[in-house]
Amino acid sequence: MNDLVRGCGVALVTPFDNGEIDYGDLGKLVEMHVKHSGSIIVAGTTSEASTLTDEEYGALVEFVIDKVNKRIPVIAGAGSNCTATVVKNAQFCDKAGADGLLIVSPYYNKTTQRGLIHHYRIIAESTRLPIIIYNVPARTGMNIEPATVLELAKINNIVGIKEASGDISQVAEIIRICPEDFLVYSGNDDMVIPLMSLGGQGVISVTANILPAEMRKMVDSYRDGNIQEARNAQLKLNGINNALFIETNPIPVKEAMSIMKMCSAEVREPLYPMSRENREKLIEELELYGNILEPAL
Repeated sequence: MNDLVRGCGVALVTPFDNGEIDYGDLGKLVEMHVKHSGSIIVAGTTSEASTLTDEEYGALVEFVIDKVNKRIPVIAGAGSNCTATVVKNAQFCDKAGADGLLIVSPYYNKTTQRGLIHHYRIIAESTRLPIIIYNVPARTGMNIEPATVLELAKINNIVGIKEASGDISQVAEIIRICPEDFLVYSGNDDMVIPLMSLGGQGVISVTANILPAEMRKMVDSYRDGNIQEARNAQLKLNGINNALFIETNPIPVKEAMSIMKMCSAEVREPLYPMSRENREKLIEELELYGNILEPAL
């Protein structure tokens, strides 16, 4: 089984400075994740890809791929609610040197389950890269049903799914009916070990932006058979995992990174800075976890 994510991949933020991508801080973050994370996922939800211009998207993807320089896999987000745009993005990322693609299901103009299969088949036929499909119904307004995942798993270069429905019974059904070599990753940091106990491979993680070594150690502990250690790590991390979603992602994780002096908390409109009340709750959880108010950079 080729684990593209290598257990724990970080859903990387895009640092901004006065409205522009801060490539200085971005480069430091990339180096941190080369050291501590299994892979980097760039230009996804946490990267605020939906508010990047086409030029910024291309420059961001190229910068991260070039900076990583094949030391760990780089998986590029290429999703859109327009199939032709996804094809264009996929071909760009392939040419730029990405190791794989993360493609969210179409949003807003919701299609049918048959339409999803058609959408992903067109994309898969347009690129040689391995594709991880991304199910996040709370954002897209539609669910990729297990039977649909099974059909998509029959397409050669659709190799896995990032499952962020929060429905563990749905995850179990996907793992039950899909081939053993179909990769299933948690899109929820608070459900990693439950998902792995069902046969999942790991996580594409928001929390890894601030705790990359800890998230990877949790996944590695489970893989190495240290189940109790992994369970304890999951329970300890869940206070922070929940705090990082007290407002819309990536607002809280960027606030945490600012507190830890890793990058600015700046987000791009329509996202809005974190409320004072929630910031205090976030700081409380960071302090409760212990010894993490200094960055891993």
